[in-house]
Amino acid sequence: MSDTQHPYVGMWVTDDGYIRHELLPNGRYDEARGKRKSAYQGQYRLTGDHIDYVDDTGFTADGDFIDGVLYHAGMILRRE
Repeated sequence: MSDTQHPYVGMWVTDDGYIRHELLPNGRYDEARGKRKSAYQGQYRLTGDHIDYVDDTGFTADGDFIDGVLYHAGMILRRE
């Protein structure tokens, strides 16, 4: 892990707070849903403003960061 942290690393949350994506500096993520902590976990890869997710079960998803907002699977997440 380098001393420089990617600007997208951190917590991203839907406006209602129900979905919370924590992008960890080691290339892993932890997604909470409602009161269920760690509902999904896996790896992510950033390519420019695009993110690809692969959860630990093999499910894949992606998203894009546009003007400081993460658009992922029909959801809008903002930095917490």
